[in-house]
Amino acid sequence: MSRVRVRFAPSPTGALHVGGARTALFNWLFARHHGGSFILRIDDTDTERSTPEALSQILSSLRWLGLDWDEGPDIGGPFGPYRQTERLEFYREAASRLLAAGRAYKCYCTPEELAAQRAEARRLGKPVAYDGRCAHLSAARQAALEAEGRKPAVRLKVARDRAVVLHDLIRGEVVFPGEVLEDFVLMKANGLPTYNFACVVDDHAMAISHVIRAEEHLSNTPKQVLVYEALGHPMPLFAHVPMILAPDRSKLSKRHGATSVEEYRADGYLPEALLNYLALLGWSPGGEEEFLPLEEMVARFSLERVSKNPAIYDQRKITWMNGHYLVWADLERVTRLCLPYFQKLELVGAPPTEAEWKKLKEVVGLVRDRVKTLREVAEASTYFFHDRFDYDPKGVARHFQVPGRAALLARVRERLAD
Repeated sequence: MSRVRVRFAPSPTGALHVGGARTALFNWLFARHHGGSFILRIDDTDTERSTPEALSQILSSLRWLGLDWDEGPDIGGPFGPYRQTERLEFYREAASRLLAAGRAYKCYCTPEELAAQRAEARRLGKPVAYDGRCAHLSAARQAALEAEGRKPAVRLKVARDRAVVLHDLIRGEVVFPGEVLEDFVLMKANGLPTYNFACVVDDHAMAISHVIRAEEHLSNTPKQVLVYEALGHPMPLFAHVPMILAPDRSKLSKRHGATSVEEYRADGYLPEALLNYLALLGWSPGGEEEFLPLEEMVARFSLERVSKNPAIYDQRKITWMNGHYLVWADLERVTRLCLPYFQKLELVGAPPTEAEWKKLKEVVGLVRDRVKTLREVAEASTYFFHDRFDYDPKGVARHFQVPGRAALLARVRERLAD
């Protein structure tokens, strides 16, 4: 195998969700298994929704998980820059080459005209695709449209009399009929590239050998194949990993539990537990083991063991798994990670005194095998620090208000005192 170079290219429009984290993990494992490079590239061409806060959170989530990168926006590299908004000249140059070669053309249609075209196609029962009306405009007509103030998009000329065939490393041969394609946009009228165009230009420029990404992107692949062909670039190998579905096989959402890495972090999960669980969503290590340290995952990982079928997300299982990692982890580290939760409950000072820290370690050591998260360690430990209790009213009525119960408890206390 030639040198492996893979990339994870999130869009900084929100938090890093479990699906994106699983994709990043699979890329990272593949790169580390083959001694290759893991590149972090930021797809921030959605300028209306991209934010610095989202980018910062994505980087923080990846670092918390322990997924380091060899090249990226914060550390640079030989193929930078690594933010797409800083690479606009690459896309413009590639679009100019396609225009000069007759493989692309300028499209002056307004959004209203495009909407009218789609509506007419639906009325006539035809495929809803761009009809190519700008493909043969004369230079004079183009000049007239530009004089009106219209700014053109750039569209790729697509031959619809052929199918696009892709060999996917997970799914095998995938065929896309020509009739589902159209002359699609490469550069938008605002001067920004579309996802499918920027992706190809950057993957080629950065010498990406394997594109490992979510199944949702499979529908984008025929367009990207056509762009590779038009530019005359060799294609990387593609591998589309299975979707992550909720237990009822619906789309995963917040109603099924935490869905972002930051939520898991805030709720008191350990990164090694989350990584272990995510790795098993769609990948089999080849044995019956469920608990795998990261170095073992690196040693065993292969795309051949990634399933085509959707992976089912199970909040209970990741919580169960986290409980085991909580018991196995170094006590000093677990106590340090628990400290903010104890401080939030005002059980120890900020910072804790030496005596408080010593007691805290003893308490964490006693409680951690009974709970499942760092947050629960603190919540289950309040009785070690004060005697103020909020009893459940139903429990009080059922257990405390029984005749003779107080006397019984007094006798228990006497026996325990001995």
